[in-house]
Amino acid sequence: MDLKEQLQTAVIKAVKDLYNTEIDSVDFQETRKDFEGDITLVVFSLLRHIKGNPVEIGTKIGEYIKENEDLITDFNVVKGFLNLVIDKNYFINNFQNIYTTPDFGKQPINEKDAVMVEYSSPNTNKPLHLGHIRNNLLGYAVAEIIKASGKKVYKTQIINDRGIHICKSMLAWKEFGNKETPESTNLKGDKLVGNYYVKFDQEYKKEIARLTAEGMAESEAKKQAPLMLKAQEMLQKWEAGDPETVALWKKMNQWVYNGFDITYKEMGVDFDALYYESQTYLLGKEFIEQGLKKGVFFKKEDGSVWCDLTDEGLDEKLVLRSDGTAVYITQDIGTAIQRIKDYPDVNSIVYTVGNEQDYHFKVLFLILKKLGFDWAKNLYHLSYGMVDLPEGKMKSREGTVVDADDLMQQMTDTAREISQELGKLEGYTNEEKEKLYKIIGMGALKYFILKVDPKKRILFDPKESIEFNGNTGPFIQYTYARIQSILRSADFDLNQKVIPTELHPKERDLIKQLQNFPEVIQQAAKNYSPALIANYTYDLVKDYNSFYQSVSILNAKDTDTKIFRTQLSKKVADTIKTAFGLLGIQVPERM
Repeated sequence: MDLKEQLQTAVIKAVKDLYNTEIDSVDFQETRKDFEGDITLVVFSLLRHIKGNPVEIGTKIGEYIKENEDLITDFNVVKGFLNLVIDKNYFINNFQNIYTTPDFGKQPINEKDAVMVEYSSPNTNKPLHLGHIRNNLLGYAVAEIIKASGKKVYKTQIINDRGIHICKSMLAWKEFGNKETPESTNLKGDKLVGNYYVKFDQEYKKEIARLTAEGMAESEAKKQAPLMLKAQEMLQKWEAGDPETVALWKKMNQWVYNGFDITYKEMGVDFDALYYESQTYLLGKEFIEQGLKKGVFFKKEDGSVWCDLTDEGLDEKLVLRSDGTAVYITQDIGTAIQRIKDYPDVNSIVYTVGNEQDYHFKVLFLILKKLGFDWAKNLYHLSYGMVDLPEGKMKSREGTVVDADDLMQQMTDTAREISQELGKLEGYTNEEKEKLYKIIGMGALKYFILKVDPKKRILFDPKESIEFNGNTGPFIQYTYARIQSILRSADFDLNQKVIPTELHPKERDLIKQLQNFPEVIQQAAKNYSPALIANYTYDLVKDYNSFYQSVSILNAKDTDTKIFRTQLSKKVADTIKTAFGLLGIQVPERM
């Protein structure tokens, strides 16, 4: 029986004995830091069962529990809140359990309960950018958190490797590329292809300007520009399987994949399964036919097929064009079904996609439910806000996007600059310094993005993110490194069991904070929110730094206290490392 269950039983008995009233449950919360106590009973919640003054009721229940429950050593009542003080031995014993639990906070994996998390899902006509960074960091962290909560997880992406936008970069390379390759230009393949996507837009605009100068309407010029007509022709050739077009498509896509792999490695994310739009764009059509027979869809006079979602507060949604070709929703229907076929143990899919696609996923999930797929009720759109920089918005086709590789390098450079100013790295080799700069820079970037609720838009300031004070990654990393320094100085066995004679209030606070970690992981998994893990870690570090400033650790008055406080420090460090690991952030042993 855990603490709340034990106290709930005690309060229910107190109410029965004192007021001859049966209640089923009571409302507890953490005691506010400005009051004495460890857990608080909200007396107001009892007033629907017991009539009277909440302070008097709280006092009577407090006296009863203190007399009848060894766990409680004292209490106080503030208005309608009964603050209970728990016996120190409870915390000491609980800490011993925490200290000896490997992977504290994580649950064993239930192999039968699998979740698939989709993230990244880039286009193969340009490099990854700042928006992809939030997408990847968010999807990866959510996958790791769900895994830590006890579920099997598959990380996946669908790569958008076909369509007119892919043909634009292919055509521009063919027309203007002079057979350039990543090797001949010493450019990452995704950057080389992205340059030609920008080149297409530049040349296309010149053609539009020329046609409009000759008297053509702009709307017509956009359709009749020779480059656009050639790109459309190239797409038709690709769909028809033209060998030359397909060969060029494969070559340029491979350049991009090689570039992506480097970026993903730098970013510290990975995938278990890859899906390609070129292989999935025909999926789903068979289910449209089945849905027509079931009455899920209806056909209009022109032969197009629709789903009527007006009863759900939405509108009619096209699922098949009049010429029989699929639209995006058709493909997504087919891909979702295919994934469940490929991974039969999956009963839930999390789609990490920006909030501009909210409507699309509402429609997708509703249609899959209407088609009768039971697992459709477990689909979730992890909708997130965009990332802005102080400089303003980004546009891929105009080449104003903040490149992911460039930003990650900038973060490392900024970490180098600040660390050199602080002068904290005496005795490090250049190789050790460079490794540390990268750990600090990437930690700052990841933490700044993940500490914000996914639904909120972010204004990302690289300089602010890398501060060594406040709610930042480097501040937490520095605390971890500080603890490692303490552990290196400890000249005693940290595996021995000790019972301190007293428990300092700061020690109680730390143990209470550690106790919360398993529940924080479960809540973060349930809410798909890495922000809960990030901000928990910051609170833990604040409590530790307050403890560090208030008590002596290695110079404590007696050996048992010294060992206990060092063990407490070690478990805080272990928990920081575990929590940051869930966020994909490394921690340095020295800093």
